[in-house]
Amino acid sequence: MSKPNLYVKQGCPWCADALQYFSQVGLELNVIDVRTDPSRMSELQEISGQTKTPTLKNGDFVVADFDVDEFKQALNENPDEAKKLGLFT
Repeated sequence: MSKPNLYVKQGCPWCADALQYFSQVGLELNVIDVRTDPSRMSELQEISGQTKTPTLKNGDFVVADFDVDEFKQALNENPDEAKKLGLFT
């Protein structure tokens, strides 16, 4: 299984919180900083319909512009995705 993509922006406090959370739960990610790699911004817009971060994409599962509690809520609402990611809330 490929790693989920996490789109972030350098200096974004919600991104820092998300990175810390994912590190704590041991989820390996492809971290894509759209400020240091602006060519990826169009990819972020295509998958999520917006430009805000953090945004996580795993297959068809996308959680856009979230804080950690909102991400946990998305997992609660999508238990199959939580299992795919190896995360249980």
